[in-house]
Amino acid sequence: MSACEPNVQRKAGVVIASTRAAAGVYADETGPIILDWLKEHGFDAFPTMVVPDGEPVGAALRALLTQEPAVVITSGGTGLSPDDRTPEMTRPLLEREIPGIMEGIRRAGVAKTPMAMLSRGHAGTAGKTFIINLPGSPKGVMDGLAVLDPVIGHLCEQLEGNHGH
Repeated sequence: MSACEPNVQRKAGVVIASTRAAAGVYADETGPIILDWLKEHGFDAFPTMVVPDGEPVGAALRALLTQEPAVVITSGGTGLSPDDRTPEMTRPLLEREIPGIMEGIRRAGVAKTPMAMLSRGHAGTAGKTFIINLPGSPKGVMDGLAVLDPVIGHLCEQLEGNHGH
């Protein structure tokens, strides 16, 4: 994070796509994992938005983008159930896709479970914001964040227009 302007903390948003967690049926388990990771990487996170699957995810993403965060991470809604529509809500907001990140995440996941192949998430940019869809399971989120670990700083610097190494 040394290439950042001094005292300017990168903002981050977290959207949890879970109809049941939004309804209070059970606690969101992935949000705290993502928040810890963001804090470790020097991000200042907005309060986590826990929303039902589908259109509310798109609304939450659009609201977050008005705040111009450096990073937005979603969890959930990336599978094949009828209400898994997070990728469909995310894709129209992306100006540039970064397929290599999702390839890396799926490759890391498939090493542990073939089910990782079924994750349909996107990664890309909207303006200077990096957006990524992670699965709804704590293990899937941890695997995805591990793949992001070595690239997140450089990715943010590039989006900010700092091409230092």
